[in-house]
Amino acid sequence: MTPIFLAADAEPNPLGFNVAEFVLVLIVFVLLYLLVRKFVVPAFEKSFAERRDAIEGGIERAEQAQAEAARLLEQYNAQLAEARSEAAQIREGARAEAQRIVEDLRTQAQEESARIVARGEEQLAAQRSQVVRELRGEIGTLAVELSEKIIGQKLSDDATVRSTVDAFLADIEAQQSAGHGAASPGGSA
Repeated sequence: MTPIFLAADAEPNPLGFNVAEFVLVLIVFVLLYLLVRKFVVPAFEKSFAERRDAIEGGIERAEQAQAEAARLLEQYNAQLAEARSEAAQIREGARAEAQRIVEDLRTQAQEESARIVARGEEQLAAQRSQVVRELRGEIGTLAVELSEKIIGQKLSDDATVRSTVDAFLADIEAQQSAGHGAASPGGSA
């Protein structure tokens, strides 16, 4: 066996084994291992757990946010569809109301037109009656004057003359209502 310790002038053996160094390194390694295991490893594990929780929590929050966004999108689409449906109903209501207003105005215009026509016919009938009365008086006077000129005498009995003229005119009106035409009696007078 060779001595472990060498003399000072002897060269150290690179393959030699020094027990004191080995024990010292082993003690330092064990102490370092225990210190790392007691203080460093729990800090790493705590940091790792926090990071894992942050990542998993971030993923969960992102999934929740995505689910919330999907729910809000569905709600928005539903509200949009409802708004479109309400707009369509409002448009249909407005069209129906416009159609009703047009029909009411048309009915009022037709009623007003009928009133105007009826009033015009009444005025026309009244004017016709007035013209007929005036013409009877004038025709009677003209007939008497014409008869006096033809006969050459003055006709004195006004009541007889008027009744004859009225009978003649009534006969003409009766012929007109019967449809014989207004030209033949008026043409002979």
